Amino acid sequence: MTGFKLVVLAAVAGCLMMATAPKAAAQIAVEVGVAPDCPYGYYDAAPYDCAPYGYYGPEWFTGGVFIGTGPWFHGPENFRGHVNNRFHPEHGYNGPKPQRGDKPEPSKRPDKVAHFKGNEVRDGHGHIAGK
Repeated sequence: MTGFKLVVLAAVAGCLMMATAPKAAAQIAVEVGVAPDCPYGYYDAAPYDCAPYGYYGPEWFTGGVFIGTGPWFHGPENFRGHVNNRFHPEHGYNGPKPQRGDKPEPSKRPDKVAHFKGNEVRDGHGHIAGK
């Protein structure tokens, strides 16, 4: 009978400890900060490095200003835009890229990419959207 009393006492103690345990918050808030300052836009995935000239098609720019992507996207809800994914690191690109804070070269207007060759359509949230 002593063993049974110990089991019951342990069970009651366990229930009391669980009842007084602090509750975890269900929501998580994430601060993303300001968008990267890149002359030709930035990639749509962390760490949001600057994309090279020719990665984004002209529809990604309004008045020469990048409309953003990922958490900083500020285009229309049903937006679809062309990219040249040959310039994306996930597709093996390891060539030159501008640094944050660089200014665009005067001869390279981001909204008028000469001979742009888009091969993928994306939405403003980093998803492939189809062709």
